[in-house]
Amino acid sequence: MQAPVPLPPHAHVPGRNARHAEGRWDDVRATVEPGMSAEALAMSPAFIAGTDFFENGFFWEAHEVWEAVWMACPPNSAEHRFVQALIQLANAELKLAMDKPHAAMRLCAIAEGHLSEAALSGRKDVLGVSVSWLEGAIGQCRDRATKPARSAL
Repeated sequence: MQAPVPLPPHAHVPGRNARHAEGRWDDVRATVEPGMSAEALAMSPAFIAGTDFFENGFFWEAHEVWEAVWMACPPNSAEHRFVQALIQLANAELKLAMDKPHAAMRLCAIAEGHLSEAALSGRKDVLGVSVSWLEGAIGQCRDRATKPARSAL
């Protein structure tokens, strides 16, 4: 098994800090390719790195590596739609970090749409990620987007 991808030195937030070097994620993105089974995609360094990045607040980075997984999934499959939902959730969280709650709300709705289009028919998880976790994470992001910003005291 390949060593885990280390967390980046900083979470990129457009307009706030420097973007990572071009091609920074090429090696990890190359760990997935079309035709891989769902099990292989779930165990790929790209999917695992995206999950680690997301869980640690590296939303831009999660999107970057999950995009390769999404492109490797069979078109219109449950996995394809589910990864689209994950990517849009990462985008929504990034918009919250950028103080753009309306954009985050729009992206949460898009993520929910992809999740409903996944036609999961009773599946409890996709690529090892709990469907209920994703539903809850979208709801939590939406809740944070609807709360008024704290004023500086």
